[in-house]
Amino acid sequence: MSVYTVKQMARLSGVSVRALHHYDAIGLLKPRAVGANGYRYYDRQDLLRLQQILFHRALETPLKDIQAALDQPGFDLAAALRAQRERLAAQAERYARLVDVVDRTLADLEGDETMDDKHLFEGFDPEKQARHEAWLVEHYGDEATRRIADAKAGMKSWGKKDWSQFQEEAKAIEHDLAKALTQGLPVDSAPVTAIMRRHWAWVGRSWNREPTPDAFAGLGHLYQANPEFTARYEAIAPGLTEYFSEAMRAFARGR
Repeated sequence: MSVYTVKQMARLSGVSVRALHHYDAIGLLKPRAVGANGYRYYDRQDLLRLQQILFHRALETPLKDIQAALDQPGFDLAAALRAQRERLAAQAERYARLVDVVDRTLADLEGDETMDDKHLFEGFDPEKQARHEAWLVEHYGDEATRRIADAKAGMKSWGKKDWSQFQEEAKAIEHDLAKALTQGLPVDSAPVTAIMRRHWAWVGRSWNREPTPDAFAGLGHLYQANPEFTARYEAIAPGLTEYFSEAMRAFARGR
């Protein structure tokens, strides 16, 4: 049976050493053995458990729920894989629709065809947006209701190009911040501060007004508290949610 060190496990899976250490610390993925030299050693069963963790992350399952699912008595790996395949297939179908919308929107912008406005949002999940808004109102009350109304009022006049740029900038910010995380950059370093400056502007555009430092820091707390945000960021890079939140608070302190 093959045995892997934490570095070998990281290279094999694409999961960072830092994330594997974190999974060990919270009990989500303990190494099969720890040598006298302090090295962690993993076997194939650990590989399969890590694969399960990654499948759950792809399905936006919070880490605490992943651990509960994997540690339940009588856990059946084959049954879990079949259920995950069904859910991933449904997601693949939805993403295929989104790709089609992207292609048709690009064709419209480039003048190759005319796209009816009613088709702009095919493939998006209105139920998820409704859940997100309900969570905000439940946890933040009237202030959240006002913020949602302001955001919707500001976005009402957006055209296709506005939406495309807004979404692309969000992805670019997440990508660049995940890269900074993997490089081990401090949250108050110059490169991360530059990313947060872009995020500050992005949030202001979303809210239809510039955020206050307290509101920006509070949004960082929300990212950690809301399971859908957490699932999104952890799927990009393990530890990104906490890093994102800390970077936002560091930036807010400097305003």
